[in-house]
Amino acid sequence: MKKVAMIPARYAATRFPAKLMQVLGNKTVIRHTYDNTIATGLFDDVFVVTDSDIIFNEITQHGGKAIMSKKAHESGSDRIAEAAEGLDVEVIVNVQGDEPFVKREPLEKLLQVFEDATVQVASLMQVLKDAKLIADPNYVKVAVDKNMNALMFSRSVIPYRRDTTISPVYYEHIGVYAFRKQALINFTNWEMTPLEAAEKIECLRYLENGIPLKMVVTEYMGIEIDTPEDLERAQGLIA
Repeated sequence: MKKVAMIPARYAATRFPAKLMQVLGNKTVIRHTYDNTIATGLFDDVFVVTDSDIIFNEITQHGGKAIMSKKAHESGSDRIAEAAEGLDVEVIVNVQGDEPFVKREPLEKLLQVFEDATVQVASLMQVLKDAKLIADPNYVKVAVDKNMNALMFSRSVIPYRRDTTISPVYYEHIGVYAFRKQALINFTNWEMTPLEAAEKIECLRYLENGIPLKMVVTEYMGIEIDTPEDLERAQGLIA
């Protein structure tokens, strides 16, 4: 099973422009993500896929591999699908560019679910316990069934505790996906779906098209760099 990691990398992030080029410790956020993905030793190849000459040069000038997008894309999945179309690969892992603390264990568990030939798409989640973060719309929550397939993703609190004597488990969706190549290509041929458009959560497109999304529980992967405050927290973790 040939496995490739692809790291979609936009320069003009809405909430924190140029966040991937911010220096974290001794190198940029995007280089931490790229180098740590390679260091897992899980992949036949690793590429950064970007719309930015700045990011492209940052990777290639330090000996890495990068692919320039040919056109503008709505989502990271669309971006890597374009780059993957001509590759001889079975499983593609989408590692978010703003996840500089990538580790082997979560990605290894993610890849293992593809030993089941029925799994087309999978993603990571972790238990979320802090009430403030559970209520924060920047933290995407996911509800799952008994087979660990996603039922719904939302920026709202799911499940809602109407019965306050019940203490449900809350899961945060970590934006690391894995796809069989054809499932990813299919995604790009579908129109954006209503829930996806409302929530701005791209994996809802799979659920709205009837494709199960297998969720894998992992330990905390680090800090996703979405805001300047996240970068400050990451600096502390690096230190």
